[in-house]
Amino acid sequence: MPSSPAFFTTALISEGADLGLCQINFCMGVTCSGSWQSEGWNRAVEHVQHSSEDKITVHFINRDGDKLTAKGKPGDSLLDVVVNNNLDIDGFGACEGTLACSTCHLIFEDHIFEKLDAITDEEMDMLDLAYGLTETSRLGCQICLKKSMDNMTVRVPEAVADVRQSVDMSKNS
Repeated sequence: MPSSPAFFTTALISEGADLGLCQINFCMGVTCSGSWQSEGWNRAVEHVQHSSEDKITVHFINRDGDKLTAKGKPGDSLLDVVVNNNLDIDGFGACEGTLACSTCHLIFEDHIFEKLDAITDEEMDMLDLAYGLTETSRLGCQICLKKSMDNMTVRVPEAVADVRQSVDMSKNS
C-alpha cells in the first residue's frame, strides 16, 4: 500500500463516495457540507497540503461571556476547532457533526455570515430546533474555515437544545 498523501486521501474519499451530500466528510477528519462528488476531492487535497503556518484564529464568546480563542486549519469545521482545541463549551457538538442535533449552534457577525456557503435544507431543519435562533445563526459542524475568516468572532447562544440534558434532569426528578 503506497504511503503518499494522495493515495491516503483517495482511499478516504472512496469510503464516503456514496454519501451524496457529505454530512461526514472523511477527508482527514473534516466535517463539512457540500456535494461529495464536486467538492470532496478538492477539499481533501487542500487539507493535506496546508501547513501549520496556515492556522486560522477563531474567537468564541461562550455562554458566560468568556472569550475562548483557538486555531484551526483551512477546511476544518468550527466543531473540529472546538473539539481539537478542547474548548470548554458545554454540550457543544453532541452528535459529532452528523446533523442530528443543534448543539453546535453559533451566531455569526453580519460581515462573516454574508460570506458563508449556502445553508442546506438539512442544516435548516436542525436550526429550527435551536434555542436563541437569529438571522445569522448556523451550525458549527457545517461551517468550514477559510482564510477570510481569520480572527472572526462567533457567539455561542445562551441556551442549548440538548436531549442529553433533559434526560439527565428527568433522572434527578
